[in-house]
Amino acid sequence: MTLCCLSLSTQSLSHSLSSCTMGKKSRVKTQKSGTGAMAVVSPREMINLISELLQKCSSAAPSPGKEWEEYVQIRGLVEKIRKKQKGISVIFEGSREEFFPTLMAWAQESGASCEGFEIANFAGEGFGLRATKDIKAEELFLWIPRKMLMTVESAKNSVLGPLYSQDRILQAMGNVTLALHLLCERADPSSPWLPYIKTLPGDYDTPLYYEEEEVRHLLSTQAIQDVLSQYKNTARQYAYFYKVIQTHPTTSKLPLKDAFTYDDYRWAVSSVMTRQNQIPTEDGSRVTLALIPLWDMCNHTNGLITTGYNLEDDRCECVALQDYKENDQIYIFYGTRSNAEFVIHNGFFFQENAHDRVKIKLGVSKSERLYAMKAEVLARAGIPSSSIFALHCSDPPISAQLLAFLRVFCMTEEELKDYLVGEHAINKIFTLGNTEFPVSWDNEIKLWTFLETRAALLLQTYKTSSQDDQCALEKPGLSLHSRVAIQLRLAEKQILEKVVASGKAKRLHFQQQQEEGAPLPRYEESDIALLENAEADDKLPIILRKLEEEDEEGDDQAAVEQVLAQQSDEQGQGEDKEWRGPTLCSQRSTLGWTDRLEAIAQGGTGEDRKFTP
Repeated sequence: MTLCCLSLSTQSLSHSLSSCTMGKKSRVKTQKSGTGAMAVVSPREMINLISELLQKCSSAAPSPGKEWEEYVQIRGLVEKIRKKQKGISVIFEGSREEFFPTLMAWAQESGASCEGFEIANFAGEGFGLRATKDIKAEELFLWIPRKMLMTVESAKNSVLGPLYSQDRILQAMGNVTLALHLLCERADPSSPWLPYIKTLPGDYDTPLYYEEEEVRHLLSTQAIQDVLSQYKNTARQYAYFYKVIQTHPTTSKLPLKDAFTYDDYRWAVSSVMTRQNQIPTEDGSRVTLALIPLWDMCNHTNGLITTGYNLEDDRCECVALQDYKENDQIYIFYGTRSNAEFVIHNGFFFQENAHDRVKIKLGVSKSERLYAMKAEVLARAGIPSSSIFALHCSDPPISAQLLAFLRVFCMTEEELKDYLVGEHAINKIFTLGNTEFPVSWDNEIKLWTFLETRAALLLQTYKTSSQDDQCALEKPGLSLHSRVAIQLRLAEKQILEKVVASGKAKRLHFQQQQEEGAPLPRYEESDIALLENAEADDKLPIILRKLEEEDEEGDDQAAVEQVLAQQSDEQGQGEDKEWRGPTLCSQRSTLGWTDRLEAIAQGGTGEDRKFTP
C-alpha cells in the first residue's frame, strides 16, 4: 500500500496577481435563505468600478508607512462594488446543518466511511466530528475516495475547462482554479458536489471578513502586512477575473457570467484557504490541490499528521490521533503553523499552539570586514548569510540553525580562522548548532546579549503593552474578530518577552562560566549530528531563503557592536534605545503571484513550492 502523508497546504490565494487545513476551522455563521433582490446597476458602471479597483490594486507598492492608507482606499472601492452587487450572489434555501444528512448519504453512496462518527456542533469551535463509538489511537476511521474530491483535475474536466486550457494564470495557480471551480459548481443545480458545497460555511472569520476597525487591532503586529496584502490581492484577483469572465470567448457558458460578485470570490477564496490540501495525482507522479469533503469537518489540535493518501485504493485515509471515547470530538493536526498563519489563512486563534513563533530577519553586512569569512563558515554549515529565522514559544526559543547563525555572526577573526582552517575545522562546523559545544564563553555572551536586545527592540515597536492587551480582552462586547486580533497581538509579545528573559538568563549563565574559568567542552565528545541536537530537534524546521533587501543587512552587525560597546557601561544589560528595530519579514515563503507572473512571462511555470509537514 502506497501512503502519502497529508496536511493542509499553506499555499494561499492572497498573493499578488498583477504585480503579479485545517485547524479548528473558522467559526461559521448560518447562511440566510432566499435569493434577495437584484441590484440595479448598469454593466458600464460596474466595469468602470472594476477597472478602477484593478488599477488601484495594480499600482506600485505604497511607500513605507502608507500601507494602511492604501488599504482604506481599496476597501472604499470594494465596499462600493459590494453595495451595488447586493442580492446577486447564489445562496441556498435552508440552514447549513440541514444539509448534513444529505452529505452523509452522498458520502456513503460514494464509498466513503460513515460509521463511528457524526457531524456535531461544538461550542466555541463550530461544527466538527463526534465519535459515536470508542475509537483507538491509530485506528483507521475515515476514508474518502477520489471521486468525492474537488481537485484541479476535476476543474479541467468541468465547465471551467475551456478557460483553463487557454489561461496561463489558471494553469500556473491551482488554488485560483479550485476557487473558480467551487463557484461554478455552486451555481450549477446539477453539480455532483452540491451535497458538499451546501454544507460549507456561508461566510468565514478570515481577515477578509474583518471590519476596518477590527483590522486596526493588528497594526504594528508582524501579521499586519500579510493581512493588508491578502485584502489587496484578493480585490485585485476579483477585478482581474471579473473582466476575464466578461470578455474571454471561452467563458460564454460559465454560470458566473451573469453573477460573479466580490462576496462570491471572497467566499471561494476563504473556502479554499481554510480547506485546501495537496494530494497525489491519480498516477502518483505529482501533487495537486484538493478539497476533501467530510474530512475537512475535523477541527485542529496539537499532535502529528495522521492523514495520508492510499494510491492503491485511491482514497484519502485518516487514522485516529488518539484514543476517543463515545461522544468525544475527533481532532486532527493541521501542521506546524504559527497563530499568525492560523488567523490569516484559517480564521481562528489556537490558544494551545505548541508551534507558535514570530519571525526575525538577520544578516551579515556585506560591508563588514569579516563578511567573507563569516559567509564561508555559514555556507559550510548550510546557512545563508541573510535569512528569516523564527523565535519560538517553546524553550529554548531558538532553533539549531539560528544558534549556529548567531555563533558565526558574533565570531572574532581568530574564531573564524579556527572554524575555517584550524585543526578538525570540518568536524567543528558540525557542532555550531549544538548547545553543548560553545565556540567560546565570550561568543555565547555576545550572541545572547544580542538576541536579548533585539527582542526588546521588537517589543518597543508595538503600540500597546501585554497588560493593555489583557485588559482589552476582558472588556465586554468585544467582537470575535477583535478578540482574535488582540489575542494574536498579545501572543507575539509573549514570545518576544520570553526571548528577552531567556537571553538574559543565558547571558548571565555564560558570564558566570567565564568568571569561574570553566573549561569549554571538547568537540570530540560530540556525536557530530550536523546542526541537530536534542533540544533543537523539537523545533519547526526553518525554511531559509535569501532576502531581497540588502540595504538593511548592516543593521544587525552595527547593532551587536553597539550592544557590546556599551555592555560595560550598562553592566551587561545590552539596552540601547537609539537602535533602529529590524524590518520584520511578512512575506510568505511560498512563491507569490507576482513571482508567478514574472516566471510565466519568462517561460516558466511559476508553480508554488510545496508545503512539507
